[in-house]
Amino acid sequence: MLDLNDVALFVHVVRAGSFAEAARRLGMPPNTASRRVQALERHLGVRLMQRSTRKLTLTDAGRTFYGGCAEQVEALAQSAQELADGSQLPKGTVRVAAPADFFSFFLMDWIAEFLAAHPLIRIEFVLSDARADLIGEGIDVAFRTGKILEPNVVARHIGTGRATLVASSTYLAARGTPDTLQALSEHECITLVQPTGRISWRLDGPDGAEEIAVAGRFGANTVQTLLKATLAGLGIALLPAVMTAPHVRAGDLKEVLPDYGVNGIGVYFVFLSSRQLPRAVRAFIDFTMTKMLDQGLIQPAADRGVLPPG
Repeated sequence: MLDLNDVALFVHVVRAGSFAEAARRLGMPPNTASRRVQALERHLGVRLMQRSTRKLTLTDAGRTFYGGCAEQVEALAQSAQELADGSQLPKGTVRVAAPADFFSFFLMDWIAEFLAAHPLIRIEFVLSDARADLIGEGIDVAFRTGKILEPNVVARHIGTGRATLVASSTYLAARGTPDTLQALSEHECITLVQPTGRISWRLDGPDGAEEIAVAGRFGANTVQTLLKATLAGLGIALLPAVMTAPHVRAGDLKEVLPDYGVNGIGVYFVFLSSRQLPRAVRAFIDFTMTKMLDQGLIQPAADRGVLPPG
């Protein structure tokens, strides 16, 4: 008979990232935890994990099994905890994956406001421009923009953003302001580094989508670096309005060809399952979405809600 305690232990090991850490949290010897998961594998007749001295990696079977049982284990644990302490307050650690430049537009003061309103919640941010592995990195929720293409995740569409062309007053005074899309080819354009070398911008304009080849002597692989280069007067950049709006208001940057940009950029929170999502995670998502909408960082999405796994 399948031992549900071993199933729960397997889920704890995946979330902790190692047998040692899971055993520490559960108050048992690491070799006991390893032996029980091995017993579970023998019962199921499949290997769930690849073990090494550095880390644990789920097999395909392990990912499928985890996806099928994690939310039930979490639901049981949550129900037991609520019965034990009678508390309905959101609590626990929320581990958030976000782009490296997240706090260039989302103020740390807002995080302080959230933590003050939820004294039982702890927030951990994992900031990187690389797309996070939700299971492998123990992520509860990830902030994403663009299109959600990966399978086995649930996306909550919280709003839309726009990217615009911007440059500093210093650059425009020295090089002039382009008055047509084609004129961009005569300017220094600051772009994300592409492996192909050839770079073009596909922009929404008065006559629909248009594509223009651009070039420049400075490129980088993070949006935050592109913003700094634009502020330094190195050229014209296509950047998310959520990042440039404060600098435009302050006069440090000016919009170029304001009729052109990239419209309808989806802004999402991504997580593994919408069922039994911990109250702490829901509280963080709702707070962040409300704050970004109220501050005008994003616009409401017509289809705002939870999207099924892709």
